[in-house]
Amino acid sequence: MSRARIHWIGGPVLRATVEGNFHVHEALRVGPHKTLGEVIRVSEHEIVAQVYEDTTGLRPGDVVEGTGTPLSVPLGPGILGSIFDGLLRPLDGMNAKNFVRPGGFKHIAANYPFTPIVKVGERVVPGQVFGTAKEANRIEKCMVPPDLEGEVLSIVATGDYSDEAPLGTVRTGDGETVTLSMVQHWPVRRARPVARRGTLDQPLITGQRVLDMLFPVALGGRAMLPGGFGTGKTVLQETLAKWSDADVIIYVGCGERGNEMAEVLQEFAKLEDPRTGRRLMERTAIIANTSNMPVAAREASIYTGITLAEYFRDQGLNVALMADSTSRWAEALREVSGRLGELPGEGGYPAYIGSRLAEFYERAGRVTTLGGEPASLTVIGTVSPPAGDFSEPVTTHSKRYVRSFWGLDRTRAQARFYPAIDPLQSYSEDAPLLAKWWRAEGGNPDWASDRQKILTLLEEEARIERLARIVGKDALPAEQQMILLYAELINEGLLRQLATSAVDHFCSPKRQTNMMRLVMRFITLAEQALQDGVPPQTMMDLPSRRAMQRMGEDLGEDRLDDFQGLWRALDEDFANLSSKPDEGGTGTGANDAR
Repeated sequence: MSRARIHWIGGPVLRATVEGNFHVHEALRVGPHKTLGEVIRVSEHEIVAQVYEDTTGLRPGDVVEGTGTPLSVPLGPGILGSIFDGLLRPLDGMNAKNFVRPGGFKHIAANYPFTPIVKVGERVVPGQVFGTAKEANRIEKCMVPPDLEGEVLSIVATGDYSDEAPLGTVRTGDGETVTLSMVQHWPVRRARPVARRGTLDQPLITGQRVLDMLFPVALGGRAMLPGGFGTGKTVLQETLAKWSDADVIIYVGCGERGNEMAEVLQEFAKLEDPRTGRRLMERTAIIANTSNMPVAAREASIYTGITLAEYFRDQGLNVALMADSTSRWAEALREVSGRLGELPGEGGYPAYIGSRLAEFYERAGRVTTLGGEPASLTVIGTVSPPAGDFSEPVTTHSKRYVRSFWGLDRTRAQARFYPAIDPLQSYSEDAPLLAKWWRAEGGNPDWASDRQKILTLLEEEARIERLARIVGKDALPAEQQMILLYAELINEGLLRQLATSAVDHFCSPKRQTNMMRLVMRFITLAEQALQDGVPPQTMMDLPSRRAMQRMGEDLGEDRLDDFQGLWRALDEDFANLSSKPDEGGTGTGANDAR
């Protein structure tokens, strides 16, 4: 075991004179309490390390011990339904006896019913399932580690075993004998391998219309959610965690305020899983790393979270990782970089902030696992730009690596318009790839053109609103008044969706298609009526238009058939307009009568 002695320490960073060989990213035990650290620089006679726990009490001369292995976390049964700190240490209680003690990192073993799948003499390959463990209300696959291949020498019989107990042995091609167990230890900074990566041609259904219809993210895609304080980032991420069609949710609270994190923990414990009717926590793991926890552990929490997500992806599941927020993670990098005396880059962040963000987001993807199963890992990271400035470094660097950008607007949030997604700043590069899915599975053959029409109208609305503030809306031409009417219907009837609503907190693809087609039908009929001389105010007062503005709250998932009735009412309203006589006794909609 390599050793070193501290000769300088400042905050989470220390320098130690070496008495053996160390390697970069090697896990360390520091001082009398054996607090956890990691090597970040190596020279001939000195190492520089960051410490993931409080360094109070450490002093020059204290011993630093190398473990010989990279910073790793145990992956196995018992993760889902639990809360951990940034180093995957359980936080399953609010009593003092359950708090994490300095240096504490021992995995808490538990027993699970195990059923073997392989037999003695059989050859196993990386990622192959060699047995299953029953955990609560789900079956977890026990996989051969990604770096192991060989012949099965022994395997236990069906029964209850500790997750750390040896379940079998494998002889590798080198003649080495390796033990199998339910738990794998994997370095958090190293991406877990896959057989191959696939195309992003299926959406992650979030149940939020503004996202699914206008700015979708693909299953296995990458999205970011930037917004200033009070714009609803955390609430929207909680909503996505509950309603998105992922099999497993990994929620990373990275450097958030303690009271916000406490609310998240309390809320998740109460949420009901819409799939099963049971607790949502049964398919969720939460990593809680609040702003008052050691800053270096905040930096590690992101890697811990995505390593957990990759582990469940490797079991053939669709996983969604919610990282809240990458700005706090970047601030941790900045603080440690400053302690190291590195030359600061833009905004004081280290020059390598872009590459670190790339390493994080590029671990997302839709894949075929080593075991041959289709799976995906979707990453959604929030950003908290100071004063809502989207030109700050974390936001601009993140935009280079994500394909869906969901910008939150403070003005919309202050007007209580939620989700406060700004349709003029947001975009989705996945949308063209997902049009085929919406045509075939979503039931809307015109999804791509309807989406583009809506975005164009919202952009025109912003331009006309600036003009209307000068001359007044009544002075605008009829065509421009109608654009404002269309945009109002789009915003109120389609895009507004409260997470607290008993009816409209979730919107299925079928319901979204019905609502989108209704709005587009209104626009088509209104454009024709305007050409026929019908004034905008008359169309604004149509009963069907007012009903469409309320359809999100009035027509829930159990009333999908009622959309046909609203469609008929809309057609009847416009048919009645075309048959009404005008002041001269001529039908307002009859071009041939003029």
